[in-house]
Amino acid sequence: MTAQTKHHSNLKLLAPSPIELAMMLLSLLSVVVVLTLTFVKLDDETERLLFYIDTSICVIFLSHFGVQLLRARDKVFFLRHHWIDLVASIPAIETLRFARLFQILRVIRLLRMSRSLFKQLVRQRRQATVASLLVAMVTILTLSSVAILLVEAGAEGANIHTAEQAIWWAMVTISTVGYGDHYPVTSAGHFVGALVIICGVSFFGVISGYMASLFVMPDEEEMLEAKSDSLRQDLDAVLARMEANQAALLKEVTELKQALSERSDRNK
Repeated sequence: MTAQTKHHSNLKLLAPSPIELAMMLLSLLSVVVVLTLTFVKLDDETERLLFYIDTSICVIFLSHFGVQLLRARDKVFFLRHHWIDLVASIPAIETLRFARLFQILRVIRLLRMSRSLFKQLVRQRRQATVASLLVAMVTILTLSSVAILLVEAGAEGANIHTAEQAIWWAMVTISTVGYGDHYPVTSAGHFVGALVIICGVSFFGVISGYMASLFVMPDEEEMLEAKSDSLRQDLDAVLARMEANQAALLKEVTELKQALSERSDRNK
């Protein structure tokens, strides 16, 4: 194997999975939230809302890190090479949160090096769908809750004034349930609500399609097992034909030897 072939094989192994790409996008969103908290002057409720959002993203990071650690064969090796992910997942410490920049840079470097990303996303369609839904859910909740709080807080007749109310309104609106306990009263709030409703309908439409595909489309393991069974049957058929041909050939060789032996006896 040449050095170039080894290089391409290593790049293929280093290609990030859809879940890792989702973590990279969430890291980027989290960094934006941290930068906003650090350098932008905000009111207390908006700052508390962004803190809740960042803490929720940290919970996702810690859950992903824990699952990866449990799956790792060599846990010491995994901790040695992924300790920055653990540090970046610790909430409420702004200095440590900036460690997520290293995670983003690492995955961007892998994206630039890997040319098989699109093929990998197509090959892992279900994982890519789950990763996309996760990123979309967090992004929609973040943008909608922050936007509605900014445009509604302090408005005359408004009923969305706190971080908890903004998050609750965003979740209810995305799910298109519409309890009616909290609703926008300003024109900008109505515009934000319309966008969130459209995103929510699209979001749950994708979820419905994904859930339907789990029951309709065959599982990847089932497809591989069926393909293996088919290959095994074809191989058994080929071996059976080879054994039959070998037996016929041996029979012909035996008959030829007997004929030669009889002819030799007559010549004597």
